[in-house]
Amino acid sequence: MAEGNQVDRRRGSRSWIVLGVLYGIFFYWYTSFEGPLTEEEITHFSRVIEQSSGGNERLKRWQGFMQNDTGDDFAVLNVIDLFDTPRQVPGAKPGENSQQVMDRYSYPFMSEALKRAAHPVMLGFGAGQAIDLWGLEGAGNWDQGALVRYRSRRDLLELLEKFVTDEEGIHTFKVAAIEKTIALPLDPWFQLGDPRLVLLMLFLIIALLLQLRCNRQR
Repeated sequence: MAEGNQVDRRRGSRSWIVLGVLYGIFFYWYTSFEGPLTEEEITHFSRVIEQSSGGNERLKRWQGFMQNDTGDDFAVLNVIDLFDTPRQVPGAKPGENSQQVMDRYSYPFMSEALKRAAHPVMLGFGAGQAIDLWGLEGAGNWDQGALVRYRSRRDLLELLEKFVTDEEGIHTFKVAAIEKTIALPLDPWFQLGDPRLVLLMLFLIIALLLQLRCNRQR
């Protein structure tokens, strides 16, 4: 009987240890610990952005974004309006609509983003024109919107560098499909469903249930 109790206690302890280690691995992967961008990194990524075109105004916006880095995770609020007919670019198949052309960029981008713990928090398609709008000309029509979480600004800039300089040139699909867009970074930001909190609660419930099961078997 005593040996059975010891076995049950060992099983219960192992459950807590295994779940704790798994959570620690996830937390370490999902959270940025590298701190804000360094001056050397800002200089490097400024060159990347400058080479990707867009003019001095675009470069200044990105530099402000980099210089104000907090080192924490952040989110980008995107609203997108697609061309009625996409521009013709190499690699796009005849007859493809703008969404299909856009998918040729967004799927590879999100595949790489997920490796860096970036993911959509919310996705949706326009239900009509903007219902509250002032101070903007021609900004009433939007096809879709998304809120995407990034682990750090460094991750986003590394993704930008990868796809702007990529030999396959998939960034051209984005340019060919989008007529206008707004990407607003949010930092600080908050979400009720932070996966770190959700997974912690889930693991705690699993560990407590396993512990209860062991107690009942004594």
